Amino acid sequence: MAKYRKLSKTSDQRKALLRNQVTMLVLNGRITTTEARAKEIQKIAEKLIALAVKEKDNFETVTVKTKVAVKDKDGRRVKEVVDGKKVTVYEEQDKEIKQDLPSRLHARRQMLKVFYGATSVPTALAGRKKNTKKIDLCAKMFDEIAPKYVSRQGGYTRIVKIGPRKGDAAMMVVIELV
Repeated sequence: MAKYRKLSKTSDQRKALLRNQVTMLVLNGRITTTEARAKEIQKIAEKLIALAVKEKDNFETVTVKTKVAVKDKDGRRVKEVVDGKKVTVYEEQDKEIKQDLPSRLHARRQMLKVFYGATSVPTALAGRKKNTKKIDLCAKMFDEIAPKYVSRQGGYTRIVKIGPRKGDAAMMVVIELV
């Protein structure tokens, strides 16, 4: 018995397809695809979610000093003249950050091997680069998805059949996070 389905693609095409679909599944919570693809996606997604659940609380909080630009009432940076040059005024603030412990860092890097970079575009400004934000899918896995599945022993995804595709009668399914 084979370890995986070839999906009638070369290895690089297959890996790219599966990475993209796993990324979209984590980002959106559900996707529609063929049954064979969904079963392969399910294998990958279940492993990543199990990894996130295991390493969910494996970090320490560290306080660091940061320099933040002082802003006026309009949101512009305040500048002062020093030696004939305009220089931005900064103030120091204490900021608490999460620092991954080694096993969580390894888990994050394992996830980054699978996820593609994702960006969020506001619907009002579709087609423009302004106000787009990069989404950290690893942080989403650790902070949003993993806490939902702490008490669950596997079975993080569900496949629901929705019928054959019109063109080639391939069985279409919806794969979603439970």
